[in-house]
Amino acid sequence: QVQLVESGGGLVQPGGSLRLSCAASGFTFSRSAMTWVRQAPGKGLEWVSDINSGGWSSNYADSVKGRFTISRDNAENTLYLQMYSLKPEDTAVYYCAPGNWKTFLTWGQGTQVTVSS
Repeated sequence: QVQLVESGGGLVQPGGSLRLSCAASGFTFSRSAMTWVRQAPGKGLEWVSDINSGGWSSNYADSVKGRFTISRDNAENTLYLQMYSLKPEDTAVYYCAPGNWKTFLTWGQGTQVTVSS
């Protein structure tokens, strides 16, 4: 029943920006903390950022701190990740999930971010 649809990825040059979106359904989005994770080629899932249900508290991995901003629109059941100053090491498939992502089972398709010159 839980459905998450990521979008907004693409190919950008180093220093560029993208805004990722995650459309959620099948659960009470406004009561759920949300998370962005990513998977680089040949690597496991890496936690990127999370945000509490009300959208007023957030956390970031050291690797993206100061460059990425997580936000949400509870009226639209949508989670966002604004990414600036992108680096080649940001290249990955980005996924959204509820806060308890380590036990999450119904992942969306993810959205590919490729940072290359």
